[in-house]
Amino acid sequence: MNDASNISLPALIGNGRAKARHAGRTSRTLLTLAACSLILLFAGMERSMADPSLTRQVVQVEHIKIETTKKFADVVAALERNVPQLDPAIAEALAHGDEQKATEMERGQPLFIFLKRDHGALLQVVGRPRKALQYEIGNPHTASKMTRHRLPAGLYAPLRVFLYEDEQGRAIFEYDKPSSLFGQFGEEQVSAVGRGLDEALERALRRAAE
Repeated sequence: MNDASNISLPALIGNGRAKARHAGRTSRTLLTLAACSLILLFAGMERSMADPSLTRQVVQVEHIKIETTKKFADVVAALERNVPQLDPAIAEALAHGDEQKATEMERGQPLFIFLKRDHGALLQVVGRPRKALQYEIGNPHTASKMTRHRLPAGLYAPLRVFLYEDEQGRAIFEYDKPSSLFGQFGEEQVSAVGRGLDEALERALRRAAE
């Protein structure tokens, strides 16, 4: 009789069970590896989707300085007399889609003061407060005429104007020329509005400085 005939039935059953357990462990191992691979794959995809795309662009900006011998307080008064505070109702009209009402409320005024910050007061921290004001000046209706074509143009709307008194007691305006800011977007309809702002802003500041 050969060796196969000497194997008992319990031994055969035990051997089968051992093989089954081994196959089960192998199957579970494969499933675990597959699950880990999927987790790593999806994690990699999420990281790839979450990683921001960063681009850089160098732009040329024209900086303008307007000097005057007038007293600082007189220039402030003249500027705020010629460029009124923004009526929030203009922006509200635009937000409700009523461009005609916004135009009527402007009453031909090209620019408004959105905000005024007393930057000079901050220098009290070093015991040398100065006469220096930062203005946000623009027109929400005008801004919408640019951002409807190139939304990122909203970065520079409203414009910033800095008015300060120097060591010689002269009041000085400094600002970046609007068309040089908006020109970077490469959209003529935006650039055209920027050129209009060049004229309106310079005219308002010169009037305050004269």
